[in-house]
Amino acid sequence: MRLPRIYLDHPLHPGTQMRLPEGPARHLTQVLRLTPGETLRLFNGDGCDRAAQVIEVTRSGATVAVGAVGEAQPEPPLHIHLALGISRGERMDYAIQKAVELGVAAVQPLFTERSMVQLKGERLERRLGHWQGIVIGACEQSGRRRLPDLAPALPLDEWLGLAAPNTLLLDPQAPQALAQWSPPGPEVTLLVGPEGGLSPRERDLAARHGVTGVRLGPRILRAETAPLAAIAVLQALWGDLRA
Repeated sequence: MRLPRIYLDHPLHPGTQMRLPEGPARHLTQVLRLTPGETLRLFNGDGCDRAAQVIEVTRSGATVAVGAVGEAQPEPPLHIHLALGISRGERMDYAIQKAVELGVAAVQPLFTERSMVQLKGERLERRLGHWQGIVIGACEQSGRRRLPDLAPALPLDEWLGLAAPNTLLLDPQAPQALAQWSPPGPEVTLLVGPEGGLSPRERDLAARHGVTGVRLGPRILRAETAPLAAIAVLQALWGDLRA
């Protein structure tokens, strides 16, 4: 049986005991229903899992004993950064969750002309916290020992001024297929629009900033499907799905 994994934003020193914060404790006791004596794994994003054992479960929380440190997660052969136009509700959640499961190194939410979601102030902060929770949950499920970076949301025009040189725009009208592209280095950034894609002005602006347009194939994919298909292609051709 696969051991459950829990993320803790806390130092994890072998041989110590710790009282779990409310959220992880609730997940451990009410969702996973672990009892004293059962084992699990803990991680804090530094690249290593820790063995752990439940020591005590009470109405107010749970205590675990931290055990040995596991092997460090190896560095991926290709670091994939995903710059994603903000989509509505579950579509954005799904794209972030599955992108993390597929191994992206970073996620950059972007406000674009066709973004249907208006976020600012406290509402934006709550949404970023929600997306961070999705990143953590996807790492717990998939066995990732390092958390991908979740950057603060930016307008596309501003982000393009900061974009790395090796950036690809998923564009169904592009003449070159993604599978025909050869990555010149260890990092690549994927730019994907929201529902309806980027506007013509935004595509032209991206091209002026040196972004290369690539297509996935003969079909036009949904906003939440396109980045996942592209990440899978990159991982299969040049990333950690080659093994």
